[in-house]
Amino acid sequence: MAITHPQGLRPHMHAAARVTAPALPKLGPVSSRVLPSLVVLGAAYTVGTFVRSQLKRESGAMDRIFAQQNTPEVEQARKKALQVEANGDPRNNLFNFLGWS
Repeated sequence: MAITHPQGLRPHMHAAARVTAPALPKLGPVSSRVLPSLVVLGAAYTVGTFVRSQLKRESGAMDRIFAQQNTPEVEQARKKALQVEANGDPRNNLFNFLGWS
């Protein structure tokens, strides 16, 4: 038959054996609202920075490729095919924001 002890410990166990991890400090009402917002903004900034750097890198690669192909003959054929004189140059269009430098 087991003997019960006042604190639920066996005689050879010390009180230090029951130590639990300290409770995390509670955030105040302002911190509990501000901290998640800062985390979200930081993550969005990080993703945006990464995407921007990738777009710049790819843009540089495409610019090098197209720079090799932009001969006067190719430009003349492009102007004729896209009817640049009648419709305007699509490179200067407002929707061509990826081409902005």
